[in-house]
Amino acid sequence: MKILAIETSCDETAAAIVEDQNYRPVVLSEVVASQMEVHAETGGVVPNIAARLHTEALPQVLAQVTNKKRLDFDAVAVTVGPGLIGSLLVGVAAAKSIAISKDLPFFAINHLEGHIYSAWLNEQLPELPAIIVIVSGGHTELVLMERHGVYQHLGSTRDDAAGEAFDKVARLLELGYPGGPEIAKLALHGARDAYQFPIGLDERDSLEFSFSGLKASVYSLLQKLPKPLPEHTKADIAASFEHTVAATVARKTVTAVGHYPGLRSVCLVGGVAANRYLRTYLEQALNQRRPDVRFSIAPLNYCTDNAAMIGAAAVYHHLFGKPDSWYASQANPSLEL
Repeated sequence: MKILAIETSCDETAAAIVEDQNYRPVVLSEVVASQMEVHAETGGVVPNIAARLHTEALPQVLAQVTNKKRLDFDAVAVTVGPGLIGSLLVGVAAAKSIAISKDLPFFAINHLEGHIYSAWLNEQLPELPAIIVIVSGGHTELVLMERHGVYQHLGSTRDDAAGEAFDKVARLLELGYPGGPEIAKLALHGARDAYQFPIGLDERDSLEFSFSGLKASVYSLLQKLPKPLPEHTKADIAASFEHTVAATVARKTVTAVGHYPGLRSVCLVGGVAANRYLRTYLEQALNQRRPDVRFSIAPLNYCTDNAAMIGAAAVYHHLFGKPDSWYASQANPSLEL
């Protein structure tokens, strides 16, 4: 089955055609129209502007991904939440219109489940059961995936998500938007141990995250330092902050892994999974604790929002579930996994 997938949950207008090939999702075509330059001017996503830009970009994105209707498909999938309500509505309306007009099966996909299935776009597929580490701009979660479509929530952030903390600290350091890549670039020139920032909710066996204290510690430090900050001081702060985020994620993940002796895989997914220091740090931590568990990272180009991951999730909905009612499926900005 070939599935046309649409993703418009935040500030990326994306579409892809993904095919089930022997229980493996294969991307046949994909297009992503980014709004990053527009939102960089305001230092963050402005919801009504994002929705308008989706409306303008989606027809062209769909034309490109279907090669002006020369690429056919057998079903339609779309992100229905979580996300910005205005942005979600654009994609959902388009997907429903296509499914109804062509009388095709319709799959309503949770954005977080899309991130999970980005790990299934690797050459080597993860084995189940797996712990999924979702680290993105709006979410930091640990999820136990026992089998396809079956998830158990293990822990999440009580305040800022990791990606949100990256953006806020980048703003404190007067760096550009989005903050993650800017901090990672600057951190390469800094010392990881220059400053000791706290790991939030560091109680024994806690699987909950908190990054507000880390952000507050950076702010407090900056208030004490003379202005203007030398570049090497900024680099040290960026490196120490990035190290603390990686250490936090690794500590919680390793703790979770210790609870499940039958675990086969750990998958790191989401926008912040593109951070190379986090990828390396977490892999090393897991290899020390559980070398028998396979560590799988979403391909770099599928860490940030894209439609291929939505199509991959829809492939497994097709294989192990059933289509959704386009009538009953609605955009839900607070949708939970």
